[in-house]
Amino acid sequence: MPGYFMRFFRKSFCRHMCGAWLLNGFPALLQGGNPLKGGCLDRIASVSGRGDGRSGRSWKSARSLCAIFLLGFFPTGAQSLEILASFYPMYVSALNVVGDTPGVKVTCLTEPFVGCLHDYALTAGDMKKLAGADILVTNGAGMETFVDKAVKQSPVLRIIEAGKGIPQISGDNPHVWVGLSGAIQQVKNIARELEAADPARAEHYRKNADAYVKKLEALRADMHAALDGVKNRDIITFHEAFPYFAQEFGLNIVGVIEREPGSESTAREMAETIDLVRQRKVPALFAEPQYPAKSARVIERETGVVVSLLDPVVTGPREPSAARDAYLVAMRKNLDVLRKALSE
Repeated sequence: MPGYFMRFFRKSFCRHMCGAWLLNGFPALLQGGNPLKGGCLDRIASVSGRGDGRSGRSWKSARSLCAIFLLGFFPTGAQSLEILASFYPMYVSALNVVGDTPGVKVTCLTEPFVGCLHDYALTAGDMKKLAGADILVTNGAGMETFVDKAVKQSPVLRIIEAGKGIPQISGDNPHVWVGLSGAIQQVKNIARELEAADPARAEHYRKNADAYVKKLEALRADMHAALDGVKNRDIITFHEAFPYFAQEFGLNIVGVIEREPGSESTAREMAETIDLVRQRKVPALFAEPQYPAKSARVIERETGVVVSLLDPVVTGPREPSAARDAYLVAMRKNLDVLRKALSE
């Protein structure tokens, strides 16, 4: 892969060639002399046509090229860093941890309209992004099984699993970021791992993460203040994205319309859900803006319970300036939707 071979070449060449050049040629360059003189480096110069005995113009060109080459392999600051986020929630968190840190670029592996990655398959473009990345930020917990094979083929790629150490609901539900506490812990995990991977910029990551965590904590406090007093806490959600959110705010998910997005409920399952809504007097049905709400609309028509939209924040704007606040904006909207739906 291009990224791997470039890194391999850079390390090998610097080790075997640039070390000798520093010992022999660099002092000469500083004195305006011939840094290519002597040993194998002199032979390289003669082959290139820019060694001893050439015109002053040729020699000045050689000296300029050597200086550029040196700067390319020995930058004055920290090495540039390419961070790849597996999908949109990780992209938002990584953007906030990185902030405007110099020399660090954050890219989203999947398109920001993809949504949850239940059945995702890598494209040729995805493989190219993986080949050029230094770090891949994943949710973990089984969400990104599609990248396992590709990651094995790129041994230099460092993996940061944002959900590592966060207890999973039902043992295998990966939607950790939908709960505010889970999102906060993921941001802290990303920051800690980036600090370890890139010590030169550790202070940037730490400050950015602390600032973003404070915003998330303020949002969590506002949501608790608005939702903790709700009497009827039974809800029905579109799919299994909201258990962490429900746990966070003491909501009771009594039914799920579709276990997996795109797998429409059978007639029997629909009838059971409709009976459940009537028996439990469920006040709210929730679909998601990323998926068709056909099944939810049937339940709405049969029960009279209005369908509202809750956003698990798996899609959003690509532009970093807008994406950084995407989670905060979406959760504020979720709060407004919940407050209205559960008070009726």
